[in-house]
Amino acid sequence: MKTTIKNLENIDKPREKLKKLGVDALKDYELMAILLGSGVKGKDVITLSKEIIKLFKSDFENISLETLLQIHGLGTAKACQIVSAINLSKRYLIKNQNIKITNSNDVFEELKPYKNKQQEHFLTLYLDGANHLIETKVITIGTLNQSLVHPREVFSYAIEKRCASIIVAHNHPSGILKPSSEDINVTKRLKESGKILGIELLDHVIFTKDGFYSFQEEGVL
Repeated sequence: MKTTIKNLENIDKPREKLKKLGVDALKDYELMAILLGSGVKGKDVITLSKEIIKLFKSDFENISLETLLQIHGLGTAKACQIVSAINLSKRYLIKNQNIKITNSNDVFEELKPYKNKQQEHFLTLYLDGANHLIETKVITIGTLNQSLVHPREVFSYAIEKRCASIIVAHNHPSGILKPSSEDINVTKRLKESGKILGIELLDHVIFTKDGFYSFQEEGVL
């Protein structure tokens, strides 16, 4: 008897299995079965999913709408679903993987979405050992001070993701790039915390809509 969604026990149905055991418990074809939702005339969803995964394993890099449509019975609608899912995932996976932070100008480019904010945003860029950007996170919004920017809030994600280093940054809505005494104190505190944790603070960048100030380049760090 063919293995179809209908004659599987609930625990073996991909969707039920995901709900009960989590996504990591599913095989590739089971994930594909969930994405497809149903089979096609003369071919149940499990069989169809296995054929698609076989194609993935043979030449994933060149998967296209045209190559998917070569699978017998797979219509345009389902092929479009698959291509869309692949490319949506790629956009998010590639978004940060190809960003390498080599200097303060790279930091400024990464933080351009925050340059016109009317409140101060304190951000942390989390980096791997090759200085590739893992994530950029807003730590706090509001006037910068040591009580708001606690090392615990800055380094918790870095510890979780095993980051090699971090860069902190914040905007000055006033347009003035000169660091305040509070900016300097916060930087010193984070630098010392990083030393204890083994996660290096590479720089603190203050930025406005027109430019930036780098603690590292100015020899303040």
